[in-house]
Amino acid sequence: MAMLLIYDGQATADAPRPRTGGVPLVPHEFVWPRCRECGGAMQFLAHLPLDIGVVAVFFCQNDPGMCDDWDATAGANRAYLFSGELTPAAVPADGETLLGAVTSLRLHPADEPTEEPVLGRVGGEPEWIQGDETPGCPSCATRMTFTAELEEGNDFATSANFGGGGRGYLFNCQPCRQAAFLWQR
Repeated sequence: MAMLLIYDGQATADAPRPRTGGVPLVPHEFVWPRCRECGGAMQFLAHLPLDIGVVAVFFCQNDPGMCDDWDATAGANRAYLFSGELTPAAVPADGETLLGAVTSLRLHPADEPTEEPVLGRVGGEPEWIQGDETPGCPSCATRMTFTAELEEGNDFATSANFGGGGRGYLFNCQPCRQAAFLWQR
């Protein structure tokens, strides 16, 4: 069943709940991702604990518009699927690494009305803006499973830069423990 991601106020930087911004919770051996195009540390966007594990999303915001951060395979964004014990990551000193604030998200059934701001959706089918761009798994080449959509954000400080009115899309390959991210506008 599809669930909406509803704005639920602010959260602490390392809250284990669904959120945008803050600091990612990661396994011990985690190395902060760097953009393959510009080499800068990527910005942490979202922490989504789901039934399949914890999805963490990053994308390059060091020089917005210059790196192909919308493309699932260009190397200017990265999504991870984590499991096991997770702790707050060490944030690099260089690059545009963190959003301006942390937004807490809560799940709400997609088939029930809400007056609260909707910041995304988990499950169901993607609502493409430009057309289907479902990625293949980088490990096994199988078409990945849709996981979630993210809207740009509730306000400027907490907003992802999806080109103004864009939407982010998350996918996973659970057998390979891989995740992928892209966005469209």
